[in-house]
Amino acid sequence: MELDEFRRSLDDWLDQNDHLLRPGGAAGATLDEQMAQLAVVKRLTYDAGFMRWGWPERVGGLGGSSILRAYLGEALTFRGLVEPGIYSMTEVLAPTMIDYAAPELAATMVPRLLRGDETWCQGFSEPGTGSNLASLSCRATRTDDGWRVSGQKVWTSLAQYAQRCVLLTRTGAPDSAHRGITALFVDMDSAGVEVRPIETMHGAPEFSEVFFDDVAVPFDRTLGTEGQGWSVAMDLLPHERSTALWHRAAYLQQRLAGLLGAAPAGALEPAAVGEVAQLLFALRARSRATQRRLAAGERLGPETSVDKVLVAMAEQAVFDLVADGLAADVATGDDPDAARWRREYLYSRAATIYGGTAEIQRNIIARRLLDLGSDR
Repeated sequence: MELDEFRRSLDDWLDQNDHLLRPGGAAGATLDEQMAQLAVVKRLTYDAGFMRWGWPERVGGLGGSSILRAYLGEALTFRGLVEPGIYSMTEVLAPTMIDYAAPELAATMVPRLLRGDETWCQGFSEPGTGSNLASLSCRATRTDDGWRVSGQKVWTSLAQYAQRCVLLTRTGAPDSAHRGITALFVDMDSAGVEVRPIETMHGAPEFSEVFFDDVAVPFDRTLGTEGQGWSVAMDLLPHERSTALWHRAAYLQQRLAGLLGAAPAGALEPAAVGEVAQLLFALRARSRATQRRLAAGERLGPETSVDKVLVAMAEQAVFDLVADGLAADVATGDDPDAARWRREYLYSRAATIYGGTAEIQRNIIARRLLDLGSDR
């Protein structure tokens, strides 16, 4: 299906089914309500066929360009039907399963994620590793009948809702760095898995600590081969900065439009609005080019760090403008709209930290794209 046909069909279907797609509120609700809303939206769009376009037929998709997936997420986000951060986890994790899991495992699992029957999480960060992912210490030990995993992860998004986890573990020597890492696909209801949600300053327990105490994982849940985990991670991380950021840009555009409609007359300086709009346009233009490269089958790499820097700058700029135009709401307002603006403003403070800090992204750009020094 071509994009223009897909867009027309999807927009018409969304117009006709809006009442079914909002049974429990929209993206400004609590995290529990957002997750319930997401499951409804994914189920209905999957059953109608739209969620299946852009994914390979071997995992239950209908084929076609990844651009179709990008537009679906954009449309759902701009209509306020989903929160893009939790919606886009599918865009981050499903490609990894398709590329690295055994074909029969991918064929079984990916449709569950696409339809909203399951939530998956990503077990990468650890308390002692910071931005140095290669120094992770959560260990998987080989036994006669599978792996045994022990260790801890932190800042694991949506872990308390997840049925599965894409988990990076250490299988080589402690000093083997990226050469001794193996990726596993772990059932979160396995004996020995404990999840402790973390409430952040914007009031939602979006992240969790996850503890693994001698957790059994079958060998057939290995993603790729033993020791290939670093390659899995390096292929996964650009997906955090491709279609997921296109959806984030749609959300920021929607919230800027909402601000312009809500701010009192004279509360916003036209020049400041223009600067933010220009930054959003730059983000959208850059992200659009990334979507086109992805659709053309090009391999994404360190250049997606530019996208990540731009989205962090744009997010903070939008909500700095919110703080100027709706200062009373952000500071002390207690109605639902004011509470949402405040949550979003507080969340935006972390935009230069989550998913790889702005400092790390700029280092990657300098060293790997501009050849301004080694990674050492």
